[in-house]
Amino acid sequence: MSMNLPPRQRTASFDVDAQNTFTPVCPEELPVPGGTEIVAELNAQAAYASLRVGSKDAHSPKAIWVADEEHPQFSPVAGENVDIRWNRHAEPGTVGFQLIDGLPPITDYDHFVWKGVEPEMHPYGACYHDFAEKMSTGVIEFLTSRTITTVVVGGLATDYCVKTTVLQLRRAGFDVVVNLGACRGIAPETVDTAIDEMRQAGVRFVDTAAELINETD
Repeated sequence: MSMNLPPRQRTASFDVDAQNTFTPVCPEELPVPGGTEIVAELNAQAAYASLRVGSKDAHSPKAIWVADEEHPQFSPVAGENVDIRWNRHAEPGTVGFQLIDGLPPITDYDHFVWKGVEPEMHPYGACYHDFAEKMSTGVIEFLTSRTITTVVVGGLATDYCVKTTVLQLRRAGFDVVVNLGACRGIAPETVDTAIDEMRQAGVRFVDTAAELINETD
């Protein structure tokens, strides 16, 4: 089943947190099953867009949300811009921080977001640095300035950073298409819940980039 997109000049492709840290390449961090399998689909969906944007987690090993023996992963942590503890991940200079092999170099993207740099902040969405969504990362403004109306999204993980980014884009007024072939999630239950939440927000879905078709002017 095909899905129509506007012409390429009004369409952008978004690679959300497509980093080794969320793949089996880094088993001690936050590996998502099949995380490395999204590269071909991310590259394929970019062919339907005039702009390719991306995001990365960029975290300090001293972040207040880092799990340890006394405070295991998923336990709550207090703070305005944190919620639960996570294993150390996506630290600049490590293999986990790098984009998955086969994706373009950072300098080939048209706009890029590094998020979670502050030790007291752990945002999930790529559009805002803070939970209150008052501190923009600039990606919404960038897309708007380039007259983008539709964003095709893929990345890791479906049930966390992809979902949050997609919902932020919807609230900003963009038509959003999620390419499920370019996403992987942490658990089937939370992925299903995330898809339902995104669908209720008006998000459209395709199974692969091959279902996308650009309209002509």
